[in-house]
Amino acid sequence: MIRAARSNDLAPMTTSPNPSDTWNSRWLIPIKEVLEVEMRAADPGHGLEHVERVVKNACRIAETLSLDYQILLPATWFHDCVCVPKNSPLRSQASTIAADRASVLLANLDYPADKLHAIAHAIRAHSFSAGIECQSIEAEVLQDADRLEALGAIGLARCLMTGGAMGQRLYHPDEPFPIHREPRDDQQSVDHFFAKLLKLPSTMRTQAGRLIASQRAGFLVDFLEQLSREIDAPLKIPDRFTGLQTNAIA
Repeated sequence: MIRAARSNDLAPMTTSPNPSDTWNSRWLIPIKEVLEVEMRAADPGHGLEHVERVVKNACRIAETLSLDYQILLPATWFHDCVCVPKNSPLRSQASTIAADRASVLLANLDYPADKLHAIAHAIRAHSFSAGIECQSIEAEVLQDADRLEALGAIGLARCLMTGGAMGQRLYHPDEPFPIHREPRDDQQSVDHFFAKLLKLPSTMRTQAGRLIASQRAGFLVDFLEQLSREIDAPLKIPDRFTGLQTNAIA
C-alpha cells in the first residue's frame, strides 16, 4: 500500500547558509565603502581589485577547511588597507601598519571586538617581508591567498607594473638572468622572479594553496623560457625552486 504523502514530505531540503554569504550580507557593503576611501591612493598592483582577487583566493582555499570567516574575511579585505610603496624603508612594517589601521576602522564599524586581535594577527602575518609566523589557520589562508597574487598571469603583470612604476629595467643588460650574480630586484624586474616569486610555492601553508601556487609558478617559468629565447640569453632555473609541476590545479 502506497502511503499518502504528508505535507512535510514535499518540503524542500534545507541546507546551512554559506558562512561567507552570511558575512557578506552583513559586512561587505560597509567595509567596501570604507576601503574605497582608505585605498584611493593605492598603486595599481595593490588596489581594491587586488584585494578582491585575494578574497576570492582565500574563499577557494578555505572551502575544505574549518575556520572562522568572521576573522578570515575582514582580515583579507583589510590586509592592504594602508599603502606602503615597495621601495619604502617602512616596507617590512607595512602589514603591522595595516593591522593597526584595520583595527581602528573595524572598531568604528562596531565589528565584534572579540575578533579584532585575531584579525590583526592574520594581517600582520600575511606579509612576505615581515617574516611573522602564522598562529592561526585564518592567517595561513590569508598568507597563501595573497602570495598567489604574485604568481601566474596576475603575478607577472603586477611584477612588471610595479617595476615600471619604480623606474626599474626589465633585465640586466649584461646578464639578463642572475646565473653568476645575485639577483637585484631593486634594479631589474626579472630578478624579482629569482629573489622571491619562484620561492613562493615552497612557502605555502595549505594544500590547496600549494597546488594552485605550483601551477601558477610553472606559468612564470614558461615566461622566463620564452623571454630567454627572444633575447637569446642563457637561462638556468635553480634546482631549489621546486614544486613547479604543470599538472596542478589551475
